[in-house]
Amino acid sequence: MPQLPTYNEGDIEEALVNNLSMFFLELGKGFTYVGRQQKMAIEGRTYTVDLVFYHRILKCFVLIDLKHGEVQYEDIGQMNFYLNYYREEMNTEGDTEPIGIVLGTYQNKLVMHYALQNITNQIFVSRYQLYLPDHEQLETEFHRFMRKDAN
Repeated sequence: MPQLPTYNEGDIEEALVNNLSMFFLELGKGFTYVGRQQKMAIEGRTYTVDLVFYHRILKCFVLIDLKHGEVQYEDIGQMNFYLNYYREEMNTEGDTEPIGIVLGTYQNKLVMHYALQNITNQIFVSRYQLYLPDHEQLETEFHRFMRKDAN
């Protein structure tokens, strides 16, 4: 049986950056690319966010952290840390709260429930696929998400 290829976070990030125009179309209008591997220097230590976008319509930074494998509860704390930094150090007048997205190949829903509970920052956890769904699948998921968010 042939072995499936393995991908690490860097491979996934590289593929996203190399295909930014398609990636932006999938995200929707208003996204601008800020950069990848964005560094934050805090108290002599350097921390890095995988991908950073700015949404012109929402007027906020969107931070994306890519995880190889299962999203862990520690990843939520790390994203919360990044969001607090961006809110205090990077936002300018008129900007709204930054949004964080943690993407992994798998998430344990109960672990994520406890990890995200009582965090006031907007953090979303999702899984990534090694292919993009078609337009119809994206639209269906978007409408499902919007119905769930309205409840």
